[in-house]
Amino acid sequence: MNTPLNFNPIACQVAGPAGSLPVSAKDQLARRFLMLVEGECLEDDIVQLTRKYGFCRQRYYQLLDDYKHGGLLALEPRKTGPKSNYRRTDQAVRQVLRYLFLDPDASAEVVAQKLRQTHFQISLRSVQRVIADYGLQKKTLRPQPQKPAAASARATRRKTNPPGKSRRPQRGTGGATTPGR
Repeated sequence: MNTPLNFNPIACQVAGPAGSLPVSAKDQLARRFLMLVEGECLEDDIVQLTRKYGFCRQRYYQLLDDYKHGGLLALEPRKTGPKSNYRRTDQAVRQVLRYLFLDPDASAEVVAQKLRQTHFQISLRSVQRVIADYGLQKKTLRPQPQKPAAASARATRRKTNPPGKSRRPQRGTGGATTPGR
């Protein structure tokens, strides 16, 4: 009598009558396919089977439907969440840019409020992202402590040339002394 295939999630391997085959713990595609093979071909209890693989019963049937319509590649994990910017639509971005063009001093809060008044469902953070994407953020210059130019030049000269020691020879002497003068 042949023993059926069995996936051991702890050892990450498929065991059968002739031996075993390792399956990487990170290989979601293989794990999903093995779950479907066990569920459809070996007639196991679906609830226990999905628990073993870490899925729910509903997800099992979703994956089965995906496999029937798209084959093995349809079991590949896909990115979850929104697929597009449904708040920052092209029209909303154009309106943000329009309000900033009409009033360059308007803050992001003011622009977000105007957009909400015109029935755009957009948050303050989304408006800030649009402003940042287009490089429209206002530069804030920090005041630098000012030093008087003459005082700083004298302080630099004192450090490099101590008093009484001049780099240049005095004018008119040329370094040689002439008698009678």
